[in-house]
Amino acid sequence: MGGSEDEDLVDIKFRLYDGSDIGPFRYSTASTIDILKQRLVSDWPQGKSMAPKAAAEIKLITSGQILLNTKTVGQCRTNFTRADLIIMHVVVQPSSSTNKTENKEEDIPRKTLCSCSIL
Repeated sequence: MGGSEDEDLVDIKFRLYDGSDIGPFRYSTASTIDILKQRLVSDWPQGKSMAPKAAAEIKLITSGQILLNTKTVGQCRTNFTRADLIIMHVVVQPSSSTNKTENKEEDIPRKTLCSCSIL
């Protein structure tokens, strides 16, 4: 039965923040989510306002769940609604956000309390 080879492969399309797509690409069900992210970094379209510099800046979401790097496509497959094509949403979170949290206290305006009493 030649169909078993096709069962180990899945077509995945990546939906970007602006509604455009990358793919579809064919992956083995043994491929990890980290492999998918690395492919996205290398195949990211030119001219986008936000582009990931590393796989760690990407989050993949499908069926309302953020996919963990260590999971395989096969392990996540139970969440997919269509077997022939999987659409994963791509969220890019640049790593420069750590600087913002360090300066957070400085950004909060200090309140000076002042009271007046009329006698």
